[in-house]
Amino acid sequence: MSFVTDDLYQDLVLEHKRAPRHFGAIAAPTHEAQGRNPQCGDEVRLQLRLADGRVDAIGFTGQGCAICIASTSMMTQALLGAQVEAARALQQHFRAVLTGQAEPEEVTLGKLASLAGVRQYPSRIKCALLGWHALMHALQEPVGAGQPEAGA
Repeated sequence: MSFVTDDLYQDLVLEHKRAPRHFGAIAAPTHEAQGRNPQCGDEVRLQLRLADGRVDAIGFTGQGCAICIASTSMMTQALLGAQVEAARALQQHFRAVLTGQAEPEEVTLGKLASLAGVRQYPSRIKCALLGWHALMHALQEPVGAGQPEAGA
């Protein structure tokens, strides 16, 4: 993929850090989870509203480094309107690319492929995956059913 470079802080990543998409709480979430990385202080609270097996609404709050916020922001864009099973599959593909189990060219990631360079910085992989861990925990339990905390 020609737009995937070794530059960790690409323009797209910086843009999502400066102006994260779907940042803020959503009305009437059906699922939510918090992710926290105590090593660096990144924290993300992800909220979803699922309807008819789809992600009807998605939002997040929190603070973190550019990689954490950009990854979570791009995740929310990719998942809005998606089927829940497609969201789970995208999480698995994204994780596989960042952990070196798959090449970016082997899976369809769209703009998320711009984060593939993170895998060259092992200490930053947790940053890029924090929002995704929160997603998987949020999908496991509806709001009010005892919310697990997602760690990096």
